[in-house]
Amino acid sequence: MTHSSETEAARRAPLGLWDVVSIIIGIVVGAGIYETPPIVYRNVSGPWEAMGVWLLGGGVSFVGALCLAELAAAYPRSGGDYVYLTRAFGSWLGFLFAWFQLSIVRAANIAMMAFVFADYSASMWTIPEERRWLWACAAVLLLTLLNLLGVVFGRRTQNLLTIAKVVGLSGVVLVGFLAGFDASSTVHRPPTASTPSLATAMVLVLLTYGGWNDAAFVAAEVRGGSRAVVRSLLLGTAAVMLIYLLLNAAFLWGLGFETARNSDAIAADLLKARLGPWGGRAISVLVVLSALGAINGMMFSGSRVYAALGGDHAVFAWLGRMRSKTRTPWVALTIQSSVSLVSIGAIGTSSGRIWINESLQALGFAKVEWMGHGGFEVLSVLTTPLFWLFFLFCGLSLFVLRQLDPSLERPFRVPFYPELPLLFCGICAYMVYAGIEFAHSFSFFPGLALLSGALLVAGLLLLRLSRWMTRRTVDEVPRAGAFRSNPNITPKHP
Repeated sequence: MTHSSETEAARRAPLGLWDVVSIIIGIVVGAGIYETPPIVYRNVSGPWEAMGVWLLGGGVSFVGALCLAELAAAYPRSGGDYVYLTRAFGSWLGFLFAWFQLSIVRAANIAMMAFVFADYSASMWTIPEERRWLWACAAVLLLTLLNLLGVVFGRRTQNLLTIAKVVGLSGVVLVGFLAGFDASSTVHRPPTASTPSLATAMVLVLLTYGGWNDAAFVAAEVRGGSRAVVRSLLLGTAAVMLIYLLLNAAFLWGLGFETARNSDAIAADLLKARLGPWGGRAISVLVVLSALGAINGMMFSGSRVYAALGGDHAVFAWLGRMRSKTRTPWVALTIQSSVSLVSIGAIGTSSGRIWINESLQALGFAKVEWMGHGGFEVLSVLTTPLFWLFFLFCGLSLFVLRQLDPSLERPFRVPFYPELPLLFCGICAYMVYAGIEFAHSFSFFPGLALLSGALLVAGLLLLRLSRWMTRRTVDEVPRAGAFRSNPNITPKHP
């Protein structure tokens, strides 16, 4: 592709700067910010330390965004982490990343957000618990349909949900700061067996910040080329950091530290205390919008990873099919949503949970004590180490690719190299360890090992099958493996 044609493609790309920033805010600012702050506060000694861990978490995320910005600018191809891992370490690691995203990580996150939507909808319309899985399925199906209609519908849906979310969050912040702290409302929690842990607080904070990297998944569809991708990553991450700091300051100012750390629904408590019953309804609407925004953003960006996988590997070639008129990876979107719906049926229904526990006990494992929205917090705990493990490899790919492609144009370079990327990799490594310890604390580690091992074996078998299928096609066009063997090839738009 010539320089002029690349410039023309970047100019005509469907996503603008605000669209990508909207995706980042929509994915990251989901339901976590309404649930994790009290737990974080219970693991720190005071309000200033609480604000410090949220500031530190934002700083870590921004360092990660700097690293990913260099990679996205140098390799502006849709797929994000998949592209960098494939180029740096070979097609096997990129394949496994996309496989784990498709089979469990993204499906679990979409399904969990769908149940958050269903649970908070139930508080407004009195939905029986046994039927909430149907509402979760309906949310997934509706947003899948909107994304299948094309990039324009998908981004407009995301922008609308993000605007509504930001307006609602601004209202929460205003209520918190204008209300002031009422000392008479302080609630003292009885001493618990658990001891405060700054490490636990940081794990929860970084989990709540998770998702900012999804902007790189749509790099090839960003108008303005590499520099626009860089700006969107950094602006989106900075915006999330600002939102989280303002919200936590509002919680602490409006409720006081002791009341805030003892709350079970911190945003609802803040609004109910100042606005009465209407405040509770308002926060339910806000959480519903946040959940829908997170689902839509994850669908939009995740489908681009699977489309890139289909373009590079014969066994998943059908995932790469695009509808030219709407610029939509329709097969990838459909399969992604199907896996999420299967997850909802298996884990979000009582019969599905009974079947899973009976299967685990038949294999000699303890049964799962299902927690949270539809039981999906369990699956979220199980996927945390996998998420951070691949993120660690993504950070390491920055070092590998600087050596592998020294002459490649890099419109953006990480400042303070190699110190900042090394810091980010160290944090990722710690989060893998912390995620495993977190699973241990809930007695989920056997399930984590079993699930990860089974998916790893299945992924390696599929990779072997894909390579066998490729060898049978003598004149096939070089795929992602060619990136590694020929450093003069720069991956561009698919």
